[in-house]
Amino acid sequence: MLRIASVLLPLPLPEAFDYAEPEGLQLAPGDQVAVPLGPRLVRGVVMSLRDGAGGNRPLKPVAGLLDEPALPPRTLEFVTWAARYSVDAPGQPLAIALRGARAPRARPERIAVATGTVTARPTPAREKVLQAVRGAAPLSPAALARQAGVTASVVKALLDEGVLAIRLTQREAAFAEPDFARPGSSLNASQAATAQALQAQVAEGGFSVTLLDGVTGSGKTEVYLEAAAAALASDPAGQVLILLPEIALTQAVIGRVADRFGAAPAEWHSDVAPPERRRVWEATAAGRCRIVVGARSALFLPFRNLRLIVVDEEHDGSFKQEEGFIYHARDLAVARGKIEAAAVVLASATPSLETLRNAETGRYRWLRLSARHGAARLPAITLVDLRETPPETGRWLSAPLVAAMGETFARGEQTLLFLNRRGYAPLVLCKACGERLCAPDSDSWLVEHRYSGRLVCHLTGFSMPKPAACPHCGAKDSLVSIGPGVERVEEEARALFPQARLGVFSSDTAFDAREARRLIGAMQEGEIDILVATQAAAKGHNFPNLTLVGVVDADLGLRGGDLRAGERTFQLLAQASGRAGRAERPGRALLQTWAPDHPVMQALAAQDRDGFVAAEMAEREAAGLPPFGRLAAVVVSGPDPVALEAFVQAMARAAPNASGAEVYGPADAPLGLIRGRRRKRFLVRADRGVDLSAYMAAWRARVRPPGAIRIAVDIDPYSFL
Repeated sequence: MLRIASVLLPLPLPEAFDYAEPEGLQLAPGDQVAVPLGPRLVRGVVMSLRDGAGGNRPLKPVAGLLDEPALPPRTLEFVTWAARYSVDAPGQPLAIALRGARAPRARPERIAVATGTVTARPTPAREKVLQAVRGAAPLSPAALARQAGVTASVVKALLDEGVLAIRLTQREAAFAEPDFARPGSSLNASQAATAQALQAQVAEGGFSVTLLDGVTGSGKTEVYLEAAAAALASDPAGQVLILLPEIALTQAVIGRVADRFGAAPAEWHSDVAPPERRRVWEATAAGRCRIVVGARSALFLPFRNLRLIVVDEEHDGSFKQEEGFIYHARDLAVARGKIEAAAVVLASATPSLETLRNAETGRYRWLRLSARHGAARLPAITLVDLRETPPETGRWLSAPLVAAMGETFARGEQTLLFLNRRGYAPLVLCKACGERLCAPDSDSWLVEHRYSGRLVCHLTGFSMPKPAACPHCGAKDSLVSIGPGVERVEEEARALFPQARLGVFSSDTAFDAREARRLIGAMQEGEIDILVATQAAAKGHNFPNLTLVGVVDADLGLRGGDLRAGERTFQLLAQASGRAGRAERPGRALLQTWAPDHPVMQALAAQDRDGFVAAEMAEREAAGLPPFGRLAAVVVSGPDPVALEAFVQAMARAAPNASGAEVYGPADAPLGLIRGRRRKRFLVRADRGVDLSAYMAAWRARVRPPGAIRIAVDIDPYSFL
């Protein structure tokens, strides 16, 4: 009987394509296949099969079944759901789900094996090698020589004689089984009660969402690892996913998981080498990987039996993917948990308002840890009013902060200077003509990076050596650096404390997982006295000797018209301040601000999270904004400003009329030019009861942009640039 296979391709195409199933192939949903697309063969995934009898249109046949693991049914369901929710082509999330499958396998390993031939020159050394071959797991020639306690030349001689031979073997895609019965960390009474509640929730089975709400340093990681142990114990094939917002934080948690379970988890993020990515993907699909710790894209791995998802630092903006397939990993984690009938734990010291609202209304279970673990206490937070004690001209550290740093250094304790701005200076200006240096065909300023001597656009990736003369007017030695970045603050701190050991922690200095581990280890071992850092070091890390946090520019996140500016500033500064005093020694945080009366600053100083949240919730509710309403953004871009303006006006007229939905725009985007493309924005506000994804899909279907114009839809946007 002829069957038609609906095959989804990992490409930005609107739907799956139909192909004929060749006789005898016996395909099933989830199979990876090769199919013709124009003149070439491409990889695709079978989404469904149906009876093709009576069809009157000729279909190209599936070219073949690939020797690759099939995607589990629930992974296919999740990919389809994610595409619908995000109003994007289903091939986009599928491409993320297949990222590991398309990575190359590791090179085969060279293993020395016995051939059965008897050596013509038996010696004690050769006998040791032959005994090692018979008694050990397969080893490479070098490892075999080490195991036998002989030189490499002895093994080589046996290979040359034909007594041993080289066999190429592919490393099995599997990870060590975690020991969930291994004793965990010692928990205080509050942690133990919370852990028991989580374990019971996981043991019940089925879908649930729990907010694990604990102050910084309260031991949330130890608590959710006990929930992971319960998930592993309740199902011999169960799998656990722990999502983290930063690669640097991933390294710290991997170590704690390994300590708890006696086996390292799988690691998944952009810094993982392609062959290892392939191994993790295959092991996850086969059920031979029980725990994965990774960044947001780990959510798309083909889990066979996912029982628990943990989203650590669930409030963090890094969980939002802003380019390509646009999604928020926290929201999709809840959706995947529902599809998989798995438990979801959202952990944070400063939960997002959306998560808090769901907890308040009973949609999520709410567990709290209100005190730090052991003898540690929350740090005292003091506002440094820069109107009264401004830094010296050309400096960025005020007298109170410098004095506190001196006292801390004299006691042999560590200081963290926090500034969420990479590089040396955020703006390079010509003092002759006033030109602000921008990336080509973009409105984005070039950031000076003095360590590398380059000007870099953090938006487009463009970089160039810092010129000796202004590119606009040609004036020599006229370029000046405006404002501070972490490199400039480090320069000032080094001049103030020449005897101190300094380090800089940002995505420019901790550029991969290995360097992040080195910096974190140096801080933990007390090898750094003053660490200047961006948000890469402001969350999740535990530095026992760190007792002072100085926030260089507490007002930075409040600038601009972002509706979440206050919420994000409170979260980030509370997290940064929470790095201080996490062991026996008390900690303190000094926040430099020009606006000490701002509600965010007052709430931080009083450590009144509940008061801040109540005020912010009231403002959002009055305006019908999240979490009391829904938002969607549309960015339309094109190279021709006239054609772009005509199209967005036509698009505005095509917006569906629906009760409970309001469309604002079109308007120029704050960053109106990126990579030579002009940008316009719409903003849609909808009531909670409106299916916003369906509304946006209906609007998107009404317009057909010309070839040069692109439309990007962002459900629940976090960036308004």
